[in-house]
Amino acid sequence: MAFEKNLVVVAIFIVLGTLASQATSRTLSEASIAAKHDQWMTKYGRVYADNAEKERRFAIFKNNVQFVEKFNAEGSKTYKLGLNEHSDLSDEEFLRQRTGYKRATEFTSSANISFRYKDLSPTDVPPSIDWREKGAVTPIKNQGSCGCCWAFSAVAAVEGIIQIKRGKLISLSEQQLLDCTSDNGNNGCDGGSMPPSFEYIQQNGGIASEENYPYQAMEGTCAANQPAVQITGYEKVPANSEEDLLKAVSMQPVSIAIVASGEEFRYYQSGVFSPTDCGTRLDHAVTAVGFGTTEDGTKYWLLKNQWGESWGENGYMKILRDAGAPGGVCGLAQYACYPTA
Repeated sequence: MAFEKNLVVVAIFIVLGTLASQATSRTLSEASIAAKHDQWMTKYGRVYADNAEKERRFAIFKNNVQFVEKFNAEGSKTYKLGLNEHSDLSDEEFLRQRTGYKRATEFTSSANISFRYKDLSPTDVPPSIDWREKGAVTPIKNQGSCGCCWAFSAVAAVEGIIQIKRGKLISLSEQQLLDCTSDNGNNGCDGGSMPPSFEYIQQNGGIASEENYPYQAMEGTCAANQPAVQITGYEKVPANSEEDLLKAVSMQPVSIAIVASGEEFRYYQSGVFSPTDCGTRLDHAVTAVGFGTTEDGTKYWLLKNQWGESWGENGYMKILRDAGAPGGVCGLAQYACYPTA
């Protein structure tokens, strides 16, 4: 009987020891994430209004850290995730502030539907191209907490074609599109798309430089400004055709819409992004600035985003090309267009 009692006592101590160990582990983990949060705040200059706000943001930050670490620990994907300057935002906040693509009901009559690159043959398209290397891409920008991705996508495509045609790279004004395209169908920080932006630039006689019409991350009053460059119009890439998109991107940077609502997209850090399912709702706009193939033979698109350099590969993403889905990975081939000059 005494022996049995001793066994019970030992068992109780083992259970209590295990529980204490687990509690200590959780405490250490919590402390580690808290320290990481403080470091992150310092790195990105984040300041909260009060302790209640800090606690709320820490809870969001902790969940995001755990998601990223769990994903990377599994080690089964062709890409890695990482924290960035947006890591204390909830999903709803992030999508409202950092995306903003809303498809126009249709391309207007001023859009040329002929697609000028349709007759390019496979031999005309190089195996890879990076428009950054050709001087046609400005440095990574940051749309901040304004849902005007559409303006950045349109501007990047215009910057590219102007450099290709005229040999001069000029950073152009997203703020002008933000302020001035409501009559063309865009809604400032509440969303828009690229065709009305191109249409405005064409009708307005051009678009100002970033220097003369700087970005404010909020919609303001449309101001008269001397255009720095002009375009002649815009065209659409045939929908759901990566082959046609490849032809277009081989000739110039192209504005595209994409699904960016997934956590993996939000925390993409490196590698070739190849999620199993992004969903189908296009909600973000970026710019395709190249394509290529990795050393192991994986084909990819090179995308320029506008979430700052802390996101992705210094602001860029490699995303799987020719994956077999009609619209491309995350719908990247569903809705693409480019300016003409």
